[in-house]
Amino acid sequence: MPVEYIFFLANASLTLRLVRHLNREVSSLPPCSLTVIHRIDGWLVKIKFDTQLAPMQAGNFRAYLSEIGIPFEPDIRLQMAFWSLETGQSPVDVMRRYQLAIVAHGYPDRQEIETFCQQFTRGLGYCPETLA
Repeated sequence: MPVEYIFFLANASLTLRLVRHLNREVSSLPPCSLTVIHRIDGWLVKIKFDTQLAPMQAGNFRAYLSEIGIPFEPDIRLQMAFWSLETGQSPVDVMRRYQLAIVAHGYPDRQEIETFCQQFTRGLGYCPETLA
């Protein structure tokens, strides 16, 4: 049975730290997918594991997430966006429909997040706190 965690992270550094953690723990954790959404006030991440984590793993993972972010309860619009992505709709279509900045969806990949931050900063001409 799949298990998911949705957390709010304050900035890109914390989001990248989570991706590094997931990639380092790949041998001890079940396969997962990661959805990353950038908002004006921070980042939403949804981590979905294919199977249940062992009780010790689940506790450790929740503790790790709580150190870098706060649990987040998505509103209906975000729930529908997550569901749309999970049913195979393209991230671009979901972004248009729900007016979201979906930075990454699928295997945890830091390159997508770093590229987004660079392009966003270049477009603004400065680096907002959430992209640091």
